[in-house]
Amino acid sequence: MELTPIGVVHRLSKDRGEAPRREGFADTAQTLELFPEFTPGRKTIEKTARPIVLYWEDRANRDPLQSNTPFSSDPIGVCASRSPNCPNPIAFCVADLVHREGNRLIVQGMDALDGSPLPDSKIYSPFLDSFPDSTPVPPHSDNLSAAKERSPYG
Repeated sequence: MELTPIGVVHRLSKDRGEAPRREGFADTAQTLELFPEFTPGRKTIEKTARPIVLYWEDRANRDPLQSNTPFSSDPIGVCASRSPNCPNPIAFCVADLVHREGNRLIVQGMDALDGSPLPDSKIYSPFLDSFPDSTPVPPHSDNLSAAKERSPYG
């Protein structure tokens, strides 16, 4: 498998401890710089309010197969969580598009670090991407009501 980054994230947080713990809690704007050769592929992206951003968590620990979460007192498998620490640290975020400046997208709601590579982005479609009947918090949560209170999505 070979991935070609289409851009890079720019933000103030450079270290893992400085970034918001969850993307929904990130209220500072970030810049997604699209490399010039990929800018035509983002034509009309500014017409969506919420791009899906895929980014590579290049500073993640790729060894753990289990992780602790804020929703459970017991470790769970990294593929059953949103942990950045996993064999292939591909992050998924539905960001808020603030505006576009040429080859730069200004977004909010991401927890990516400065310099994180961008493998891709897509548009969010409520028709295709929303599942209102889904469990709103991880099913392995010890305390669903407390998890909902901590979630920016309620």
